Amino acid sequence: MDIKKLQSLVIDALEDVKAQDIRVYDTVHLTGLFDRIAIASGTSNRQTKALAASVRDKVKENGGTILSVEGEDTGEWVLVDMGDMVVHIMQPAIRAYYRLEEIWGDKEVKFGAAKRVSTSTAAAEAEAPKKVSRHLAVSQALKDEDEAPKKAPARKRTVKTDGATKAVGKTIKVAPAKSSVPPKKTAAPKKAPVKKAPAKRAPAKTKAAE
Repeated sequence: MDIKKLQSLVIDALEDVKAQDIRVYDTVHLTGLFDRIAIASGTSNRQTKALAASVRDKVKENGGTILSVEGEDTGEWVLVDMGDMVVHIMQPAIRAYYRLEEIWGDKEVKFGAAKRVSTSTAAAEAEAPKKVSRHLAVSQALKDEDEAPKKAPARKRTVKTDGATKAVGKTIKVAPAKSSVPPKKTAAPKKAPVKKAPAKRAPAKTKAAE
């Protein structure tokens, strides 16, 4: 396992059980037996054992190897050996007495660097789009549609004109005002004169008839 990933797992495991004063040191320049050493404190025998168990379980779950765990019988000083990294979990009085930091603490690894795992795989997993089934996609779309705020119907406003009231929506339509000037009367068309036929006269009496 990559040493950066291993030290990140160890720190996470210690923090999960509330370890105190966690320190990680680079020991490559001091010994060829291991590359990192971690030191942490537990307030009781029970906590030191729980811290060691947390480190062991977390490393195993992620494919790491645990060579040995020592000191679990007393719980004053528990050592977890993972080959490339060794973890010392100690009670405060024991830690103050042996002062391992003075022996191995020449080159401390800061937490930011210690927990920076290989970013290539972590970033790829974070940025990779998750596949969503068609059923879930449709369900999510329906849920979003239901949760969308419904638009309130537009309120109609009334506009008063000369004796007329009209309800309008967004656009206000005003009825044309009635004109007070009476419309002009137009003259009726003249009727064409009717021509009467001349009355027929009685024929004049002749003198002979007289």
